[in-house]
Amino acid sequence: MNYGSINNNGFKTVNQNHKIIHPLWLRLGHWINLVALVIMVLSGWRIYNASPIFAFRFPDMATLGGWLGGALLWHFAAMWLVLCNGLMYLLLNIATGRFRKQFFPLRLRELLRDFAAALKGRLTHDTLTEYNAVQKLAYLFVIADIILLVLSGLVVWKPVQFPLLRELMGDYDNARMIHFLAMAALLAFVAIHVAMVALVPRTLIMMIRGR
Repeated sequence: MNYGSINNNGFKTVNQNHKIIHPLWLRLGHWINLVALVIMVLSGWRIYNASPIFAFRFPDMATLGGWLGGALLWHFAAMWLVLCNGLMYLLLNIATGRFRKQFFPLRLRELLRDFAAALKGRLTHDTLTEYNAVQKLAYLFVIADIILLVLSGLVVWKPVQFPLLRELMGDYDNARMIHFLAMAALLAFVAIHVAMVALVPRTLIMMIRGR
């Protein structure tokens, strides 16, 4: 079947009334990222348990790896998957013009309006072809958060080999703290994201079928 071509908005169209909102590369990247991040979080909890930052530990049944060495292997494997998948996501978004179309402009007035509507339960989703201001900010935040996770993770992994990054983050201990808090922020985003999908299930269908 011929699905048409990429239009000037970065979307692939079937006809005038039927467009591919999420192209195949975006959907694949989304689900690959989900699997990789689950592996990273669960193995990261096992690594955390070996040397806790705070006065608590994660239940062993909620971790991955079985022991510190096994968790590190899982964590590093998933890290490269997240890094490569993230680079592909950014490059293809920029190359197709989708990044500019979907996330910009982001105006303070629109953000305050949509945030107030969300708090009142009145934020509408009449069209799924465009993000509202709250969605734009949330997705830009999670992109920045994943970048911070990777950079802080590099410092925790190889503090001697990345002295500039280590100094920018304060020191090794600060890098561990940043890494943990960035992970917590990512989990908070995922929880809100899942809740929003539950409220608007069409978004899940669209991420599977693309339209």
